[in-house]
Amino acid sequence: MPKRRNITADKRDEFRRRLLAWYAEYGRDLPWRNTDDPYHVLVSEIMLQQTQVDRVIPKYHEFLEKYPNVEQLADAPTDEVKENWKPLGYNIRPVRLQMIAREVQAEYGGTIPDTPEELQKLKGIGKYTAGAVSCFGYRKAVPLVDTNVDRVLQRVFFGKHASESTKDEKQIWELAAELVPQENAYDYNQALMDFGATVCMARKPLCLVCPMQAICAAYPISA
Repeated sequence: MPKRRNITADKRDEFRRRLLAWYAEYGRDLPWRNTDDPYHVLVSEIMLQQTQVDRVIPKYHEFLEKYPNVEQLADAPTDEVKENWKPLGYNIRPVRLQMIAREVQAEYGGTIPDTPEELQKLKGIGKYTAGAVSCFGYRKAVPLVDTNVDRVLQRVFFGKHASESTKDEKQIWELAAELVPQENAYDYNQALMDFGATVCMARKPLCLVCPMQAICAAYPISA
């Protein structure tokens, strides 16, 4: 990644303003956005790893009907949990999710930790998932960076194109932390992921209708 450019407070503010305005009009109505239960958020995040949203939605509802809380998932037979995960694939994920539930039950009395630092102590939870559960389950103003977020931030602030990969993860996380508003962090982080998934896509980004045109260092993108 090239040396970091001077990113002004005005650009950070304008980016947040444009992003939240876009999200207010175009944000997706997803079931895990209608809960403040950190366990439900955790289930959705594990399911969404390497699986498209439209495939996750029905299984998310079905799985939570079967295992509505940490205790019931922790106590269930592992083979049964794996069976109830089908057909999402990547069947190590339900095993990992149940291991997290069992650790939470044993070490935290069934209450999922609320900070990224504590969440990352749980085996199977990485930096992104820890941020997502902390923000979406507890409304903490913390950063989170997935593939979509990484791509948006690199394009808007560093002029990176789709063919150029992240060279400095630490730099992106630092920028993400600077951008998260202390208020409305939930909507901001949801907006950032939605924007990367539906507008600032890896292939064929919708630059001609993008609200970031005036401030994007990579505009126009040829992809």
